[in-house]
Amino acid sequence: MPRFALTIEYDGGPFVGWQRQANGISIQQRLEEAVLAIDGVQRVVHGAGRTDAGVHALGQVAHVDLTRDWRVDRLRDALNAHLRPDPIAVLTARAVAEDFEARFSAKMRHYRYLIFNRRAPPALARGRVWHVKRPLDAEAMHAAAQTLIGKFDFSTYRASECQARSPIRTLERLDVTRRGDEIEILASAPSFLHHQVRSLVGSLEHVGSGKWPVEEPRRALEARSRARCGLVAPAQGLYLIAVDY
Repeated sequence: MPRFALTIEYDGGPFVGWQRQANGISIQQRLEEAVLAIDGVQRVVHGAGRTDAGVHALGQVAHVDLTRDWRVDRLRDALNAHLRPDPIAVLTARAVAEDFEARFSAKMRHYRYLIFNRRAPPALARGRVWHVKRPLDAEAMHAAAQTLIGKFDFSTYRASECQARSPIRTLERLDVTRRGDEIEILASAPSFLHHQVRSLVGSLEHVGSGKWPVEEPRRALEARSRARCGLVAPAQGLYLIAVDY
């Protein structure tokens, strides 16, 4: 039974998240419906990351087993035909070994968070950025972010309902840069805790606005207490941009 890896782009706004749920339509559900339409058998599409409701992807990766071999360009096009009109697109499909796992074979995950920092609300980027009206000091945010790089207990920066067995994670990158009204935060790690990126971004926003000193996110990290976390940044500014294997 041939296995294929799919690279997927989607707007998370209309969905309840990646994973199938009883309370609405998920990205996984729509992909599985497309697979059923072309393959004739119900298959599970396994994703590299279980993005939350409202979170977007530019490079989500998933794998699926099919009953027959496909030319990869035809597989991509057939799936996309059955995904319309939803804002989900299969960018590429490739044949992979039978032991390839989109989630467990991944070596690094890369996320982007976008803050729109001006008084006027976004018109074109609505639903795809976090609009913060008060001025933010991106350089201070970046300085604070660098104190969080490394292998730590990230209990402060994970959701209370996080099901990970351990809060220990290795954050390889957390960079903050400004381009005009847009502040971009790039985060890379082998794996992330539930709400980790959004929790980090919310705390960095406190630094940028002057509510927290640059040292506070690191002090909060060392406290290992969820109560010390800043606000959790909204989902619509977060993108899964790539997964490395």
